[in-house]
Amino acid sequence: MYVEDAMKKIGKEVTLRGWVYRKRESGGIIFVIIRDRTGIMQIAVKKDSVNADSWKDAQDTTIESSIIVKGVVKQDQRAPTGFELQASSFKNVHIAEPFPITEYQSTELLLDKRHLWLRSLRMTNIMKARSLVFRYARKFLDSKGFYEITPPLITMAGGETGADLFEVKYFDQKAYLTESSQLYAEAMVPVLEKVYSFAPSYRAEKSRTTKHLAEYWHLEPEMAYYNNDKNMKLQERLVSYIANRLAENEDLLKALGVNVDDLKEIKPPFKRIKYEEAIEIVNSKGGNLKWGDDFGVPEEKMLTEDEDKPIFVYAWPKELKAFYARVDPKDPRVVLGADLQAPHGHGEIIGGTEREWQMDRLMERIHEIEQAKGIKFNLENYQWWLDLRRYGSVPHAGFGMGMERLIKWFLNLDHIRDAIPFPRMINRLAP
Repeated sequence: MYVEDAMKKIGKEVTLRGWVYRKRESGGIIFVIIRDRTGIMQIAVKKDSVNADSWKDAQDTTIESSIIVKGVVKQDQRAPTGFELQASSFKNVHIAEPFPITEYQSTELLLDKRHLWLRSLRMTNIMKARSLVFRYARKFLDSKGFYEITPPLITMAGGETGADLFEVKYFDQKAYLTESSQLYAEAMVPVLEKVYSFAPSYRAEKSRTTKHLAEYWHLEPEMAYYNNDKNMKLQERLVSYIANRLAENEDLLKALGVNVDDLKEIKPPFKRIKYEEAIEIVNSKGGNLKWGDDFGVPEEKMLTEDEDKPIFVYAWPKELKAFYARVDPKDPRVVLGADLQAPHGHGEIIGGTEREWQMDRLMERIHEIEQAKGIKFNLENYQWWLDLRRYGSVPHAGFGMGMERLIKWFLNLDHIRDAIPFPRMINRLAP
């Protein structure tokens, strides 16, 4: 039985299996706090209430030892959670060595011992919330008629320059870990029309901010006959649905210090502002941006610090967006796309665009970028993707959502590294 179930069995005998979270001894009583995936409960092992083997096991047990204990559940307001198991038997399954994490430890040690720190109550609750966010994202898209696809994570297509990609040796060829599954999602549009991939992506950016990971989970929907407006409406409905469903888990969120009402208030529509208007807002708060500049962490904070819901920034200069972003025919300076910025400086959580679906315009865009940046696309690696524009191309759009950034915002985490079990950053490859 789990701890949360045992709390409903007052006066009944139950058996719990878990790990030792805390331990102290007082005279002829040993108090052990047992931990399982559902929570903690105090166990009182009285010398005169158990046999000699149980008493010895209780004496020998250590922090993080795995145990099996049987007893009667009682209410006791002196216990950490208001409940106590009065043990009739206590058995060590495995006695742990002295636990290397004590009350006060450095961030680096906690990262070095991440595999053990995940057992802390806070990290356990974050991992629960993470699982729920993933579950709700899938549930929303599945309910809207999307099909999930499984793209490859090793690819020959190396973006525009390959500068931000991890290169790998693929037998006798050069390959890359994917930075996005978009191109493969586009290949599935003529097959299933509305699809999404949910997989890791990899970015070799040498960034040391609180919102960058080298490996992160990427939700990437792609939809036939969607334009930029329809794309944004889907994004705001998706984010709102996940936030509202997560808010239903009040006990979990309160344990993490999250204001449930804030998540309940995340509802469409989200504010939409043009890129040039965003520049004006940032500069009015002390920024120094000009047309063609991208937003960094300070600018994103200035832009969203007073917002309680995400905001869309659209009509970005085409120089700041990828070659596949469709240029606005009404304003050739900008593309038909938008970034969704989380409130209170948590950063960009979604980037989306209409895709350039006509071959002639796509090639014009590629040549334009080659001339402007002095680079050369390796079109040989893209021929399969260009075929999509040769055979039955249709208008389509899509977006990519960084799941750890979404979780960081929902849970108001200080650093994105706590939104994923084993963070991969510029200075972190282990454990």
